[in-house]
Amino acid sequence: MSSSTKEHKKGTDKAYSFSIITISTSRFDKYGSTDAPSAVDDVSGQLISDILKAAHNNVLCYSLVADNIADIRKAVLSSIFNGADVVITTGGTGLSDSDVTIEALCPLFEKELEGFGELFRLKSLDQIGSATILSRATAGIIQGCAVFCLPGSPKAVELAIEEIIIPEAGHIVKHARS
Repeated sequence: MSSSTKEHKKGTDKAYSFSIITISTSRFDKYGSTDAPSAVDDVSGQLISDILKAAHNNVLCYSLVADNIADIRKAVLSSIFNGADVVITTGGTGLSDSDVTIEALCPLFEKELEGFGELFRLKSLDQIGSATILSRATAGIIQGCAVFCLPGSPKAVELAIEEIIIPEAGHIVKHARS
């Protein structure tokens, strides 16, 4: 990391409050609303929580919602209202008609972080090859809060959280709130 990058990131190496939202109609239909990934057998949601806590961050809340634009928006905006610095969604980023996470959240982005999706797909290339083009993972800023939209795969979640989100969360929040 260059000295100018180090200076730019100065003061951002601290704990942040994260909200985790899993988007899955099938899981929501089976379990309903919940505030714990362990209660709904949500491997990716639990993995996100575990990795964030191991990195000394605060998991402010967890929620499970169906693939529904209004419900997704409501969950994200509620998280922001309740003080999340960063919201991470998992699921609903694929190509099927029911995958509407991107359609729900991109219109709310005040700024889109195109580089996140590009870097995520580049890093995913080693894991899944050219199938990475099916990923619509993206990120943006809503009301000073960083919002990341991840696929539902545990390997995708682990990659994004460990290699991109944790290292850059503070940097992003610093600029989003300045």
